Amino acid sequence: MDSLSHWVGGRAVPGTSGRVGPVFDPARGVQTREVALASAAEVSDVVKVARDASREWAIAPLSRRTSMLFKLRELIDSRRDDLARAITAEHGKVLTDAAGEVARGLDCVEFACGIPHLLKGAHSAEVSTGIDVHTVLHPVGVVAGITPFNFPVMVPLWMAANAVACGNAFVLKPSERDPSPSMLLASLFAEAGFPDGVFNVVHGDAEAVNALIEHPDVDAVSFVGSTPIARHVYETGTAHGKRVQALGGAKNHMVVLPDADLAGAADAAVSAAYGSAGERCMAISVVVAVGGAADPLLDAITSKIGDVIIGPGDQPESMMGPLITAAHRDRVRSYVRGAVGEGARVVVDGSASPVAGDGFYLGCSLLDGVEPGMKAYDDEIFGPVLSVVRVASLDDAIALVNANPYGNGVALFTRDGGAARRFEREIEVGMVGVNVPIPVPVAWHSFGGWKASIFGDTSIYGPEGIRFYTRQKVISTRWPDPSPSSLDLGFPTNR
Repeated sequence: MDSLSHWVGGRAVPGTSGRVGPVFDPARGVQTREVALASAAEVSDVVKVARDASREWAIAPLSRRTSMLFKLRELIDSRRDDLARAITAEHGKVLTDAAGEVARGLDCVEFACGIPHLLKGAHSAEVSTGIDVHTVLHPVGVVAGITPFNFPVMVPLWMAANAVACGNAFVLKPSERDPSPSMLLASLFAEAGFPDGVFNVVHGDAEAVNALIEHPDVDAVSFVGSTPIARHVYETGTAHGKRVQALGGAKNHMVVLPDADLAGAADAAVSAAYGSAGERCMAISVVVAVGGAADPLLDAITSKIGDVIIGPGDQPESMMGPLITAAHRDRVRSYVRGAVGEGARVVVDGSASPVAGDGFYLGCSLLDGVEPGMKAYDDEIFGPVLSVVRVASLDDAIALVNANPYGNGVALFTRDGGAARRFEREIEVGMVGVNVPIPVPVAWHSFGGWKASIFGDTSIYGPEGIRFYTRQKVISTRWPDPSPSSLDLGFPTNR
């Protein structure tokens, strides 16, 4: 069986730990390859390569870095289809979703192409007699990126584009469930001309993660994943003196007021809840139906669920693919099967596999009468399950969302501008959409939630990414006034 290697110092390097993990095609439910799982010693070897590369890369001219970033942008653009197919083959999402992921990752590369402007410091002249003060932004050194299975191209580019643009060396630890896209990315970085060791990939499980966040030569760690692991990465990394940004889980709500376009809101709920089989940190998992909106909205969502075509991601007619593993499929199914016992009503039961064969499929499920305290509400399900919570007023909706421990994304559907402005002001969530179901910021803003959805105080990519991957140095200078003789360069003057 094909075995996937690491990428170290500009080339593929076979693993030496003797440990491997299976990689599946979720649409067929069969193992297609295996991936090397790095030991702590192998991680240390990769970090050393990155550390050595970082010394020269940190002082590379901005013009050189920029030319490579532009080349990388062109290479990713030309290989969009290859990257999308690699995502679909191991994640399972449909090709249109995979192509969208590549496009959003490419946005971050395009943002990083502006690094000469983004790294400009500040200057103050004559703060006191003969004294000037200026700031410069230095790279932090070696950055580790630990990324989740659900966006194996986009999230690494969230991190790596800015990290290398700022002059750092980057070590990517992708999910071992869908590792192939990261190797294709690594080859594109190499083809773009980045020096060996500036972009590296080390595959692994918890042993590799812990080795990275504890290693003394790793200066910063970027993480995206579940809240329990985000907390572990943040607490361990900071305890070892590192700069850490750790984005955790979510329970995203979509509040629908009675005055909203209910047909449009239903379309948005279906696409935001079931797209990519619900395996998105910005997926809508709870619809908060306010007052009279509840029954017609529920009916509209129910009618549209039947239009969702479920099948292999590489088939053009498929609208939703399988889940990532059989174990995850069974976990998601348990929430639907346990909902009635907690007092909810199963309006649409997608817990049976709707596609023939051995793929890791689930249908779309819709639950009504869900309330806080039920597992379907409290837990991050990360699958195609949409819960409906009924409340009487906008006040109740805001209170419900604000009481949730997560604060990643939220949406409001309404025609009332005053209600929208109040919602924006009072809601305790990091990313807010008004008549936009999945409010992921564009690349020149930054992505990050509040509360248990983030650890640390720095959002990812965009301007916050530049701040995270650099350290500020403030320099104060005084030079004596030049004497007339020091200005005499041998040319005639009028003095």
